[in-house]
Amino acid sequence: MTIRTILVDDEPLAIKGLEMRLEAFDDIEIIERCANGREAIRAIKTHKPDVVFLDIQMPGFDGFSVVNGLADIEPPLVVFVTAYNEFALKAFDAHAVDYLMKPVEEARLAATMERIRQRLAEKNAGAEKDRLRELLEEVAPNAAADIKPAPEAHAASRFERMINIKDRGQIFRVDVESIERIDAAGDYMCIYTGDNTLILRETMKDLEKRLDPRIFKRVHRSTIVNLDQVKQVKPHTNGECFLKLGSGAEVKVSRSYRDVVARFL
Repeated sequence: MTIRTILVDDEPLAIKGLEMRLEAFDDIEIIERCANGREAIRAIKTHKPDVVFLDIQMPGFDGFSVVNGLADIEPPLVVFVTAYNEFALKAFDAHAVDYLMKPVEEARLAATMERIRQRLAEKNAGAEKDRLRELLEEVAPNAAADIKPAPEAHAASRFERMINIKDRGQIFRVDVESIERIDAAGDYMCIYTGDNTLILRETMKDLEKRLDPRIFKRVHRSTIVNLDQVKQVKPHTNGECFLKLGSGAEVKVSRSYRDVVARFL
């Protein structure tokens, strides 16, 4: 699969340097180079690329303004490229695939490419299933009924795979699969990963929207559990029970959330 790519940077040498780095990847096809944000928006809407490597600090329209300017179309994957690390958290809040520091390192770029391929594969798989279902609905309606719509098939791709947490003056990139449980403390969330505890300033309601609800379930008014981390279910009195997690921690499931336990029965 060819990955159609646009490079955006107001510094010609920066574009040339990134272009040379990308020559190492046979599946990258650079279809346009843009020197500012306005050019980038026009090029993206015209060419509909798969991915955009986007500089953040540019005169006029900066990188975040470019992303905002694509609100009326299905946006491409975005990788921010910048010399300033203070924009990292805002970049991930903008749902960027990754955030690269200049000068871009080969190993770091290779890791970014893997993320891009994975995201595109998930997106294409869903689109292909949609096309197949539409075709079958025309020629074999009964067979089409056996194929679930793509939104169900790749629902997980709509949710976060990595969560960026600013804690103790650092930004931690946490793999969502490693999260064991989440406890609420007002507008702060305690994120437990088994070997670490991080504090995230966010409400539980907003955090739930970012997590796959098939995996992360509320088991108490102030607790969310990763059901894939549950190793044992221990019944308790009054219809309550405890979930024993991989780390050995036990979490109480209140009666109002006991339907969660049905997954394990």
